[in-house]
Amino acid sequence: MTAGLGCLFVGKCREAALREAAALYAKKLSHLARCEVLTIKDAPAALPPAEKTLREGRDLLAKLPPGAVPVVLDERGEIWSSRELAAKLKAWEDAARTPWFLVGGAFGLSDEVRERAKSGGALFSLGRITLPHELCRVVLLEQLYRAASINKGLPYHHD
Repeated sequence: MTAGLGCLFVGKCREAALREAAALYAKKLSHLARCEVLTIKDAPAALPPAEKTLREGRDLLAKLPPGAVPVVLDERGEIWSSRELAAKLKAWEDAARTPWFLVGGAFGLSDEVRERAKSGGALFSLGRITLPHELCRVVLLEQLYRAASINKGLPYHHD
């Protein structure tokens, strides 16, 4: 089993199909790596978007374990192939560091969260498209499962 990693999401997944897909990939990933998945409550809907991202960002950073490598999913981040993600996971494992992947809510993440990632982690993009945050969970968990499969030499990923 590889070293651990974590995922920290804003808000519950309300769409049943996406919730089931996320659970499926989290379960598959758990067979290959220790993966903790945590969710913080989204900020009240009545707040303006900027205030929501600020509050959710502070809550995300408060939940981040000490010493964690914050990997923030952001459309302005670096785009990694599945093999590049696998290599990053392996490098963090070899360095005894634990990456935590942070996914914001409907209005994204605060500058404070992005700055934390820039100074001690990474900004990672799933592409230049905008994904609903609930779908982003599914794609992220699938890619983490794929990367762990690559690192284990399993046949899930095809070049």
